Amino acid sequence: MSDPRDHLCLALDTADADEARRMADLVGDSIQWHKVGSALAVQGGESLIKDLKEAGKKVFLDYKFHDIDQTVANAVSGAIRLGVDLLTVHAVVPVVRAAAKAKGDSATKIVAVTVLTSMDESDLEAEGWHEGAAALVRSRAQNAINAGADGVVASAQEAKMLRDLLNPSAFIVTPGIRPAGGEAQDQKRISTPASAISDGSNLLVVGRPILQAQNPRDAANSILEEISSALHY
Repeated sequence: MSDPRDHLCLALDTADADEARRMADLVGDSIQWHKVGSALAVQGGESLIKDLKEAGKKVFLDYKFHDIDQTVANAVSGAIRLGVDLLTVHAVVPVVRAAAKAKGDSATKIVAVTVLTSMDESDLEAEGWHEGAAALVRSRAQNAINAGADGVVASAQEAKMLRDLLNPSAFIVTPGIRPAGGEAQDQKRISTPASAISDGSNLLVVGRPILQAQNPRDAANSILEEISSALHY
């Protein structure tokens, strides 16, 4: 049976890289995956990534690249040189194609962001989409995989649909994870760890429920127990 730690990623959504290092130290070996987002890109992100890799951690670079082909290719190549294990691009076909081409035979996985978990039906309707979040996620996910992505980022509410729809090797990343009984905060399409794993998610991204806990390591271990219960079900 797989290690629950293979399925949990701590979102280091902290004020700066030093605070991220402190948090990584606090959770210790309870967390193997760490997400470095765009807010840290201009606040010591590169040195943080190097430190995490030297400590034997897996790094999820969540910069959500979305630009012209050459810029995306250069960004992906740079991320690979840093040794990141997973990175995000927006689920736009030319962007995904450029990223996949730049990746080559690298072990780094490229996952395409479909619809942010902070958005719901009313947000999408305001943007001119009236067919529901699931339909948009389905369309973007299929297009991204066909364009060369290794997987997608979507809410856990779409995980089962995507697991049934995509090829078995597709890597599904789900943010918006809240422990059983946890508050939604500014996330709108959320799920519990056990439910997300049962529905086919590969990697669960958790931030504030761990970062803001009185004891972050205990909070991480509690989530790992929820994941383990689903893996052994």
